[in-house]
Amino acid sequence: MATSNKVELAEALALGPAWRHLCYVMLYAPNPRVLFGGRIPVRYAVLMYMRFDGRLGFPGGIVDDHSPSLEAGLNHELLKRLGEGVSTFSVVHTDYRSSLTDAKSKVVAHFYVKCLTLEQLQAVEAKAPLAKDYGLEVLGLVRVPLYTLHDGVGGLPAFLENSFIGATREQLLETLQDLEILDPQTVSLLKERIAQHKRLLGLIGI
Repeated sequence: MATSNKVELAEALALGPAWRHLCYVMLYAPNPRVLFGGRIPVRYAVLMYMRFDGRLGFPGGIVDDHSPSLEAGLNHELLKRLGEGVSTFSVVHTDYRSSLTDAKSKVVAHFYVKCLTLEQLQAVEAKAPLAKDYGLEVLGLVRVPLYTLHDGVGGLPAFLENSFIGATREQLLETLQDLEILDPQTVSLLKERIAQHKRLLGLIGI
């Protein structure tokens, strides 16, 4: 959504029938595990997925017009994309975070954030390959590395150099900051690194 604008939920819901509603969610869970003999704490597991178009995004989809609510539509889409592993939880209204409109495509995107237990998140990962859309619209689940290795590149900085759909990269960083998983200084440095990476790609014509 290159020309997206942030709107309040009530304003988004008041848009006319020509608009479609896209809902997606960041699923995350506390994770006490460590890497390399305890030198790097993992702290949290955050799920994203590789889309059919080769970009990274959060799971979700276009909500059917007949869904009783955005959340009901989102939960239905999660079942199709992630399978029966989502049956242990439901995304609810209090998980809502923000909405973005794209006037050109007439799509309004609603972003949710849901905290799970590590066991729930692992169940999603285990059962996703059996989902209806796995191997089609969903090419695989990935966990976001929330650490930076000693070389200053490996981990989250390298992960953020991937191609993301719409505003998901920015939403990921902002949410990690708001949840105090990342501190504001780290997020600021990562955003500057992303900007430098984009300028470099522009210079070499990619």
